[in-house]
Amino acid sequence: MTKIVIVEDDPTLAETLAENLSEEEYEVVTAADGERGLALIRANLPDLIVLDIMLPVLDGLSVCRIIRKDPTTSHIPIIMLTARGTEVDKIVGLESGADDYIVKPFGLGEFLARVRAVMRRAPGRAAVQDELISGDLRMDLTGRRAYLGSEELHLSHKEFDLLAELMRNQGAVLSRDLILTKVWGYEFFGDKRTVDVHIRWLREKIERDPSDPQRIITVRGVGYRFEG
Repeated sequence: MTKIVIVEDDPTLAETLAENLSEEEYEVVTAADGERGLALIRANLPDLIVLDIMLPVLDGLSVCRIIRKDPTTSHIPIIMLTARGTEVDKIVGLESGADDYIVKPFGLGEFLARVRAVMRRAPGRAAVQDELISGDLRMDLTGRRAYLGSEELHLSHKEFDLLAELMRNQGAVLSRDLILTKVWGYEFFGDKRTVDVHIRWLREKIERDPSDPQRIITVRGVGYRFEG
């Protein structure tokens, strides 16, 4: 299993990133300061490091430089996180040895796409799923594009995430609560009918007859199942 170390002192952000990466079947460990993070990296030799710049004890740029100078860790790809988004900050981060740079705040979809892209470029690393296919329906997860046959589908951000979640779990019944948690986030407090509305919109785009759906099946009293 692909292993990722997250070094981030914001506990809410660290937990959110770890949960979403775990759902993508990555093994994740976290640290809240640079010194502890460096120790975890050396002990685990992960496949990827997600590293905040503004860290207590030892800052992220220093951690990055130390990692790059150590022959046992110099090959590990690094994604840096920062609230500072000026061009100078980005240049400093990249010249310190980062493979990618994400400015806070950022969307989880963007973050996961960046992780996949960096992992694909890393030599000798495990392949990460970046495409979902079911019949004539295909999703490019990295490029965030979906196709029905040769025609590109015009999906909203949530429609794309919802369809991807359904396709990843083809044949399994997903409850509305589970869908809300995975697609909208565990802090979503809106109406569960939001799921039903987005399902209806999806059906209009991927079903031959939305009134008689063959791909996204309603399971009464529970939720939805993707049949492909």
